[in-house]
Amino acid sequence: MIQRIQTFFLLVVALLVGVLPFFLNLWVEVGGKEVYAQDEVMVSIVFYVSAVLAVASILIYKNRQNQFVVNRLNMILNLFLLGFFVYRSLSLSGETVVSEKGIGMLIPVFSIVFLVLANRAIKKDEDLVKSVDRLR
Repeated sequence: MIQRIQTFFLLVVALLVGVLPFFLNLWVEVGGKEVYAQDEVMVSIVFYVSAVLAVASILIYKNRQNQFVVNRLNMILNLFLLGFFVYRSLSLSGETVVSEKGIGMLIPVFSIVFLVLANRAIKKDEDLVKSVDRLR
C-alpha cells in the first residue's frame, strides 16, 4: 500500500542507495581522483542489490513478515558495505599524503536508519492486525 509510512521509508532507501552513490564521491585518492560507486564494481553491485531489495520490499506489502525479513537482509547487506567503507577509510588514513573521505561513505548509515524506521512501522502494523484478530 502506498499510503503506509514504511513505503515512504523504503522509497527513501531505494533512492539513497540507488541514486546518490553515483553522484556523491566515496573517497578521494592520493592523486586527487574522486572515486564514485561506479568506479568500484563490487560496491556498485552492492548498492544496486540494496536498492532492488528496498523496491522488492515495497512490492511485497501484502506479506508483512516477508517484508520484515527482506528489510533485515537489506540491513545486513548495508552493514557489510559499511564495514567495507570503515576498512577502506582506515587503510586510507595510514598514507603519507592525506586522502579525503567522501560523504558517500555515510549512505549505508542513513539507509540502515531508514530501514529500521520501516521495520518499526511494519511491526506496528502487524501488532495492530493481531490485536484486531484477537477482538473477533
